Amino acid sequence: MKVLLDANALMVPEQMGVDIFAELERLGYFRYLVPSPVEKELKALTTFADSGKDRLAAKIGLGLLSRCELVQDENVADQALLELAPRLDAAVFTNDKELKKKLSSKGVTVIHLRQKQYLETASGRSFDV
Repeated sequence: MKVLLDANALMVPEQMGVDIFAELERLGYFRYLVPSPVEKELKALTTFADSGKDRLAAKIGLGLLSRCELVQDENVADQALLELAPRLDAAVFTNDKELKKKLSSKGVTVIHLRQKQYLETASGRSFDV
C-alpha cells in the first residue's frame, strides 16, 4: 500500500525517536510518496524554523527523502496531500489536526503518531482539535 508523507511526519524521527518506516511497514505500507511541496517546506524549515530543534528535524526529514518517491505537484503542501491522496489511492501520514479532519471527511485513511511512540491509522473518523 502507498502512503503520502507530510513534512511533520518526516520530522518525527528526530523529534520523537520513532522509526517511521518500520512503523509504516508494520501497518502494511511499503511505498512512501512525498509531494514536491513537502520537500520545499522541509527545505524552508531548515533555514527559517523558529527553533534549532525544528531546523535539525527538517534536515533529518530531508535525508529521509532518499527512501521515498517524489511526486511533482504545483499546490502548497496541504492542498497537494488533499488532492493526491484520493487520486493515487494512498493514505496520508500527518500530525496536522486540521489536515487530518479534511482528509478524513474525504474518506482518506490517515496515519498519525500516537502516544509519541507508534503510528496508528484512522479511516472515516473525526479528530478532536
